[in-house]
Amino acid sequence: MSAKRTRIYRAQGGSLERPARIGRVTFSKTGRTVEYCGQKFQKGKGYKWNYLDIETGDHYWISGPRKDGQDRLYPQSSLPVEIDEDVRQEYWSNIRGLVVGG
Repeated sequence: MSAKRTRIYRAQGGSLERPARIGRVTFSKTGRTVEYCGQKFQKGKGYKWNYLDIETGDHYWISGPRKDGQDRLYPQSSLPVEIDEDVRQEYWSNIRGLVVGG
């Protein structure tokens, strides 16, 4: 049995005021659904959203994080992006290319 495929992704709910997050998602075998913190999201298509929460139907933008750090759906927003503690070091070193700690 193979391990489930995971990757660091960024996610933001469908409105400018909603928080944006950087965290690790787990992909289904087909890649059509992802799971993050117990929520399951199904691939979809919409204006400014590409996944929907299977349980609530809420729309989300979920994609890979950007090397330049513009990780909100609308980068001009001054609202912060929250980074999950379990991916913080990997995000800053592997994605952003900065030395962390030490």
